[in-house]
Amino acid sequence: MKKVYSLVLISSLLAIASCKKVLDVVPFSSIPFTEAFSTPAYCLLSLNGVYDAAQSGPYTGGTERRGYPFGAASIEQGDCRGEDAVNLAAFFQVTYQAGYNSTTANNVSHWDNLYGLINKANVSIDGFKGAGAAGILTAELTSQYEAECRFLRALAHHELVIHYARPYADGNGNKLGVPYRDFAIATSASVNEIRNTPRPSVAETYSKILADLDFAETTLPATYGTATLKTTRATKAAAIALKMRVKMHMGDWPGVILEGNKLVPATVNPLSWTSVVSPVGGWAMTNTVDGAFTNNSSTESVFSIKNDAQDAPSTNGGLAAMLGSATLGGRGLVAVSPIIWNNAGWKCDDKRRSALYVTGASNISTTNLSYFTTKYRDYITRGDFAPMIRYPEVLLMLAEAEARNAAGVSARGLDLLNVVRNRALQNPAAEQYLIADFSDKIALTRAILLERRIEFLLEGKRWPDIHRNVMDANYTTNGIPAKAVNGANGLAIYNCGTAYTPGQAAIPYSDYKFIWPIPATEVVQNPIVVQNPDY
Repeated sequence: MKKVYSLVLISSLLAIASCKKVLDVVPFSSIPFTEAFSTPAYCLLSLNGVYDAAQSGPYTGGTERRGYPFGAASIEQGDCRGEDAVNLAAFFQVTYQAGYNSTTANNVSHWDNLYGLINKANVSIDGFKGAGAAGILTAELTSQYEAECRFLRALAHHELVIHYARPYADGNGNKLGVPYRDFAIATSASVNEIRNTPRPSVAETYSKILADLDFAETTLPATYGTATLKTTRATKAAAIALKMRVKMHMGDWPGVILEGNKLVPATVNPLSWTSVVSPVGGWAMTNTVDGAFTNNSSTESVFSIKNDAQDAPSTNGGLAAMLGSATLGGRGLVAVSPIIWNNAGWKCDDKRRSALYVTGASNISTTNLSYFTTKYRDYITRGDFAPMIRYPEVLLMLAEAEARNAAGVSARGLDLLNVVRNRALQNPAAEQYLIADFSDKIALTRAILLERRIEFLLEGKRWPDIHRNVMDANYTTNGIPAKAVNGANGLAIYNCGTAYTPGQAAIPYSDYKFIWPIPATEVVQNPIVVQNPDY
């Protein structure tokens, strides 16, 4: 996304509620504050600025753009909080080992940049409405731009609630959620308003997320003029898919099915995955397991955060740099964990193993090799898009909802699982799952959850699944799972089909470290925002 900024990219409040900076009105470019929404072209630049804020916020305490919140940080931290990645270096060690506190950089930077994105979205919504009232924007574009901002606002708040709050299933949403900012923080009056608004419940946070997504679904277009825009700007299908994800975290399985049926045909052929085409937007799985990663704007890339050579994050914010083998030009700081690599449920000849992972070195150790992903391949200009929603996720979310909602083993849930899994099998007609392979709905659901771990490995999906399932006795990890010991341990620990014994102890759900602390600056300067217990 080319770096042309407007009002929306004013460095307003990174830590919005903390009010460390009430309002810094120095723009990032030469477009004056008063002109930011004065023409249709400037309005579009402002919208692009909101998307840019999703990609490339600065590291708290510095200016380096490390991919907060969604450029790379949500992916890297989403995996490092779980057990299916192994951290090799110091960069994400605090996240990996749960050594964080209210001042540690990774979790503080995530909070700051998520609320920075939210405020930029809110400032822009006000600007677009003003431009619409003045006749600068058409009514249609005014609503569409607002919907795009509300989609990003919902995405950001959901990221916050799964890191800084207990899951919805704990008390049916009655635990403390996160502050929901649906107004711009640009005046002393708005600062006072947030200082007098306590943390809502998790249920209240989710209710507002869904309200934003309902508006987005109704208002957003199904597509745009190019494949890149269709992937990197919010669409109707992206809003529906995000609603599926949110309702899944709420345990609203009929709701997930209702939304999923908008995006998935009533009948599917598990052996013809490319023929399963979304009625909204025409999304479909690519023919090969690496199709979404050889082409940033593939047919299955429902929503991604754009990176390109003109606007690449720093080395420390580049997906290929952080997750890619040093042998190929990356830094090799986060590798695949033997916990998932050795899992007996992941077939040893699965095509994803050879197409999406390689052995290589980290820049910490050139002798103790590990398995690294090749999902992100642009080691030079760091132009890999950050995948947020792929069509296989839509299919597996619907599969899980069908499986959980059925009385027995759901045939539709099984078909949807097979659609995703069959693409990776050497002989899908002979190797696909059958109804007889599952004793009950719990067994089918477990297979779907394992398929999610395999399909979305190193795409940041592991922590959200741990968070939402921790209260469910059938699928819980009982907290932060035991992990491989931090550091490069060599290829001897990787043996497909042979269970691996983790060396880093689990942390039970009852431990305060299961969720991140609210940043200290937030609590000190906005004391009505209660800190998470024991921090």
